[in-house]
Amino acid sequence: MAIFTLNFFRDPKRKIPPEAIDNPAIILSPADGKIVEIVEEDEPKFVKGKVIRISIFLSIFNVHVNRSPISGKVEYFSYNPGAYIIANHPKASELNENTFIGVKADVFDHKIAYKQMTGILARRIVCIVKEGDEYIAGEKIGMMKFGSRMDVFLPVNTNILVKKGDNVKGASSILAELKE
Repeated sequence: MAIFTLNFFRDPKRKIPPEAIDNPAIILSPADGKIVEIVEEDEPKFVKGKVIRISIFLSIFNVHVNRSPISGKVEYFSYNPGAYIIANHPKASELNENTFIGVKADVFDHKIAYKQMTGILARRIVCIVKEGDEYIAGEKIGMMKFGSRMDVFLPVNTNILVKKGDNVKGASSILAELKE
């Protein structure tokens, strides 16, 4: 059990891709896991319009430290109680307990958002984000304990660079690039 716990709570150093360091429009993966959905939908809380949602499922074998997908200022934060259905289920995004973070990106004045979600095993979200905080892409923003999900909400004109089924690593994989 001790080995499992140590493995689960690991926090390996991550190297941000060089192209992301020089390009503030790059969206990094906020979590390790598998892309389970890429859909266009309405986001009524922060962006208040059409977005592309990229959903990342974290299994119990993934690193569960979460990182900021982009540099910017947190303008919106909410904690939302909810269900604990399996995190890779399509309804998990709307039903499960979550924290929702809205960020004004440092580039193009775009609004993006991300959501940490519980799952059937994950019953605890640790989020250190507060409204007014400024984060650099790849910086730690929290952790989800045991299998869970992370959603990223991007402007519809964003160039998506991943596809459903891809495996990604937090702060090391590029999800997308914002367009002006």
